[in-house]
Amino acid sequence: MATIRGCPQPDSRTAGQPDSRTAGQPDSRTAGQPDSRTAGSALTSAPVFGLSPEWLLHNGTPVADAMVLSHPEQLDRLRVACPEAVPTATLAGDPCFDRMLAARPYRERFQRALGMRRGERLVLLNSTWNPESLFGDGGADDVLPALLPRLTAELPADEYRVAAVLHPNIWHGHGPGQIRAWLDRALRGGLTLVDPLHDWRQALLAADAVIGDHGSVSYYAAALGTPVLLGATPLDGLDPSSPVAEFVRHAPRFDPHAPLAAQLDDLIANHQPLAGPARLTTSAPGRSATLLRGLFYGLIGIPEPPEPALLQRLALPAYERASVTAPLRVLTRVHADSDEVSVARYADPWYEPDGDGHAHIAVHEDTRDPGQLALADVLLQEGTPDDPRFGSPGRWTAEVLARHPHCSLAAYMTRPGECAVRTRGGVLLRLTGDPDGADPAAAASALHAWLAAGRTVDQAARQGLTIRTGRTAHRVAVTG
Repeated sequence: MATIRGCPQPDSRTAGQPDSRTAGQPDSRTAGQPDSRTAGSALTSAPVFGLSPEWLLHNGTPVADAMVLSHPEQLDRLRVACPEAVPTATLAGDPCFDRMLAARPYRERFQRALGMRRGERLVLLNSTWNPESLFGDGGADDVLPALLPRLTAELPADEYRVAAVLHPNIWHGHGPGQIRAWLDRALRGGLTLVDPLHDWRQALLAADAVIGDHGSVSYYAAALGTPVLLGATPLDGLDPSSPVAEFVRHAPRFDPHAPLAAQLDDLIANHQPLAGPARLTTSAPGRSATLLRGLFYGLIGIPEPPEPALLQRLALPAYERASVTAPLRVLTRVHADSDEVSVARYADPWYEPDGDGHAHIAVHEDTRDPGQLALADVLLQEGTPDDPRFGSPGRWTAEVLARHPHCSLAAYMTRPGECAVRTRGGVLLRLTGDPDGADPAAAASALHAWLAAGRTVDQAARQGLTIRTGRTAHRVAVTG
């Protein structure tokens, strides 16, 4: 039976450390460290995971009939690290990257699957499996657990979406319960945890910016031309001549102590893609299925089927809208002689957000701290119009206003662009916008600001509202 070892972008972990990463989920791949097996050799680097004799040879003979590489650059380094395995090497591209290239036209669909709205940017954080990665070993020095709640707290909720891809072995090593406990505040602030096996490629294609480390997800992002900030840069563990080390040396650095929005805005505005990742990820873009099938059938010794070799397409993930149950600090400004209301919402901020205008608090009824409900100016809930648990939007809004006498407005969100609201005066209204327009909760806060500024329900119903979130304006109709 023929044995095939896939090594599209080998890793720089020490030989002998078991690798339990799941097929299809890339890891930190930094091949190219010279081999130190020869006695008296001046080469002192640790053996390279995936390229060293410890992985490739048994009694001096290659264990695999074929070793698949994605680029000639890797073949050059294989000649240095383990020349005995060179006859088994085959250049066959990168099927993982080919699947992403084929799915690029569907980027907007992947964004909509994450519940993104017009004017929002997706910030994707990722960490590979390594003590020096962005997530690391779960210790006090890890960047990611502290960074994620800052991102959901400091970035305006209607201008940014935050998602995270953690290597499967992080989930396996710490356990899902521990991961979610560490990230609980960020999850309540709107963080989406992406399935690390099936949906990470789609999230990467949807991203407007990536914050990562020396792992393959960050490298793939750079190869796709997506702006990348590196929050962990362990150069000491990388071969200085490897493509990943070159990428780590030149990619912009993330400063966890500086304002987050300014860093991301600057990264996106001034982005200049690095040439290395796009050039060195694969030498045969779009051709890996053909090359791999030819290799497989050649090893088996039978002719190939006549139909084209095709890779499985990336599936459209299930729709997953961000659920924010943390209290929202909302800054609003009602523009004079206009129907426009500017809204900036911050989920559970650690300090008072910067910005002009009046502030109020909007709280989801499912918030972790029930005491926040008594402080809310706007109360929020979501469900279908006929959900028997809430009775009806009209009934729920009347009940919560009666229960919380200091609240000014209650909003029951029924669809991506709609909500029913009841004012303290008892008027029941419907706010309707585009499904990918303003979040209905933001529209409810805009109406609250409109009424607090002395405007009337009749004025809002007659002309509608223009809600501005960042650089984007959304029209919302107000009906009785």
